[in-house]
Amino acid sequence: MSLVPLTVGTLKAAFYAMLFATPLALMGAIYTAYFMSSKLRGKVKPTIEVMEALPTVILGFLAGLWLAPFVENRLPAVFSILILMPIAMLAFAYLWSRLPERLRSLVPDGWEAVLLMPIIILVGWICITASPYVEILFFDGSMRQWLTDNGFTYDQRNALVVGIAMGFAVIPTIFSIAEDAVFNVPKHLTQGSLALGATRWQTVVGVVLPTASVGMFSAVMMGFGRAVGETMIVLMATGNSPIMNFNIFEGMRTLSANIAVELTEAAVGSSHIRVLFLAALVLLAMTFVVNTLAEIIRQRLRKRYGNL
Repeated sequence: MSLVPLTVGTLKAAFYAMLFATPLALMGAIYTAYFMSSKLRGKVKPTIEVMEALPTVILGFLAGLWLAPFVENRLPAVFSILILMPIAMLAFAYLWSRLPERLRSLVPDGWEAVLLMPIIILVGWICITASPYVEILFFDGSMRQWLTDNGFTYDQRNALVVGIAMGFAVIPTIFSIAEDAVFNVPKHLTQGSLALGATRWQTVVGVVLPTASVGMFSAVMMGFGRAVGETMIVLMATGNSPIMNFNIFEGMRTLSANIAVELTEAAVGSSHIRVLFLAALVLLAMTFVVNTLAEIIRQRLRKRYGNL
């Protein structure tokens, strides 16, 4: 009845979910609030916020039934997308910057992201299509078997699947709060920076991010709290194995999922049900400590950058 594997599993699931969600949500929030045109922002922001209304039981069901087998059968595609997608975006941005001004002026300011959509779809399709050939060429036909032969245990329902599925659930929370924080930066600060000769990126780094850091940090902490307390996704997509490691290819068992699974089977007044209530208390203590530390850091950031 040790709670240590469950606590480690809870932190493991939250870590990989935040690793997936935080960069996408924060970078998307910065671009949407500062660089995107107001008309396009009016369509993108509500669409992402509506994602938060999607029931997590549906995400967990899709993760366990569809995403886990897909990742298992297309492992090279997953890692190829993680590597090639940013490279393709940077290459497109460089080529776009080298085009003549008369061609770039044909695209309204703030609509450049729309041009990336075909690139994203094309790179994703190429990675998925080439995955079987990459496995044959580099991994003797099966990347999963190659990992097993080299000492890496691979479970079909693992932290990679949970990170993607739970990250998808956490992104709207982080994005919405961070985007509001960036968008609400006083205009006189950004306009003054631009008037003094700074570029838009220099203004973002030197003015916007410090001013909005309090709200962005709060967004990340809200997302982390959501990830720690998530139940249905980790219940349906982890395999519920009480393993004490941070291997991305193995599953885990979290405190919330363990309570959901075992509480209905525990006898009233037994040691089992007392341990489950203790697990709930540990989960409450974890979130309380994290939120307390987050509030202390947030107050210090507000005191430091409040004069801006």
